[in-house]
Amino acid sequence: MIVPFDKLHEECGVVAVYAHPEASKMVYLGLHALQHRGQESAGISASDGVKIRTQKHMGLVVDIFTEDVIEKLPGTQAIGHTRYSTTGDSALLNAQPIMVDCNKGQMALAHNGNLVNAAELRTRLEREGSIFQTSSDTEVIVHLIAHSKEQTLEDAITDALRRIEGAFSLVIMTNDRIFAVRDPRGFRPLSMGRMNANEILRKDAIVFASESTAFDLIGADFERDVKQGELIVVEPEGIRSRFYAPAQPMKACVFEQVYFSRPDSVVFGRSVATSRELMGRQLAREAPVDADIVVAVPDSGVPAAIGYASESGIPFRTALIRSHYVGRTFIEPEQRVRDFGVKLKLNPVRSMLEGKRVILIDDSIVRGTTSKKIVRMIRQAGAKEVHMRISCPPTIASCYYGVDTPRRKELIAANKTVEEIRNFIGADTLSYLSLEGMKIACGEGEQVSYCDACFTRNYPTDFVEIAEILPAAASND
Repeated sequence: MIVPFDKLHEECGVVAVYAHPEASKMVYLGLHALQHRGQESAGISASDGVKIRTQKHMGLVVDIFTEDVIEKLPGTQAIGHTRYSTTGDSALLNAQPIMVDCNKGQMALAHNGNLVNAAELRTRLEREGSIFQTSSDTEVIVHLIAHSKEQTLEDAITDALRRIEGAFSLVIMTNDRIFAVRDPRGFRPLSMGRMNANEILRKDAIVFASESTAFDLIGADFERDVKQGELIVVEPEGIRSRFYAPAQPMKACVFEQVYFSRPDSVVFGRSVATSRELMGRQLAREAPVDADIVVAVPDSGVPAAIGYASESGIPFRTALIRSHYVGRTFIEPEQRVRDFGVKLKLNPVRSMLEGKRVILIDDSIVRGTTSKKIVRMIRQAGAKEVHMRISCPPTIASCYYGVDTPRRKELIAANKTVEEIRNFIGADTLSYLSLEGMKIACGEGEQVSYCDACFTRNYPTDFVEIAEILPAAASND
């Protein structure tokens, strides 16, 4: 059986390393730190200055990249990608990086995000003779670069970037250069770091990653975020920056702070752990309730639960234990066990719950099916009351910018009132964090402005009519 968990799914993660004698190994470690962003496939492309070599497979980073595989990726520069599909089928063909030989030379490309005009561009390119090998919208970017009338690769990349619309953080590699790109609205994170000069190359290594936590593992220092509409070029002569398009009003994905990013990351210039704890504190102010203990749905609910407990003065207890050794599939007993998938991942600590009034903290409710099972589990463990608190507003709309969300008809908050949801999941009370409270907690207006379309249906792009865009989950990158 497929082990279910009712969450919005991470998009993808990208890493790039330039000027390091073990570039592919550094990328491997960076991808390992970003494994939470995608568990379906992973790939690394490396260049020795003459040729680009690529290894990509289905599965987890640690299982794919053995010593033998890493040895097949020599060179001082490399890029990597870990994938959860948001567009394109979940298959090896759609794994990244995508490597091509074209009239602009050999290159490899890895993409985090989703293009809202990909279908339109793909149709036009096919009419012009392009033959697509994958169903991923990332390949559209590759074909746009190859078809560009610009003479140099850098200008062709710039030309292609001006034609695409949506969310994209990209790393592109040629034989001797790495390009890092972020879309003009800054939907997806992309950070730049530096590693001290090594004895072999005697120059600093430059690294890029979707989250700063990747830098911590490889010993790189965070320098800055790639800016909106910026193209950074790292080459033998040094580092250059240019803006291929003017920055538009920033619309950083707020779910990076709510759920996607690791709490030890700094994303959009802000500590994720700080944002989540402040969400919990704000939730305690907005939705207090008399109770005995605060319990998190692990792992993503923990920082908010700590914040809620600190603000309310109600003790935090680790009364739900998560198993971290459950894969995507599991053999179910022939005699069906009720709520089997959830029980594989979570188990209550009965001694902490018996006779207690419990405040249960989670980061979101998507379809409501998992929340219902967890509430039932807490009650069966002896809890007297279960008060559900959610550290973000109700999710009422699909995402078109690189997050795998269900269709709107499958989102429980789009079709039921809060009271109806409470009744469905079986909680004594249910409250969500307000939109304003979430933005305050996430530092809206300080250095960042967030996209809140999944909570408001106010989409920041109008390049394509919303009704014409396939929801991420429907088409499935």
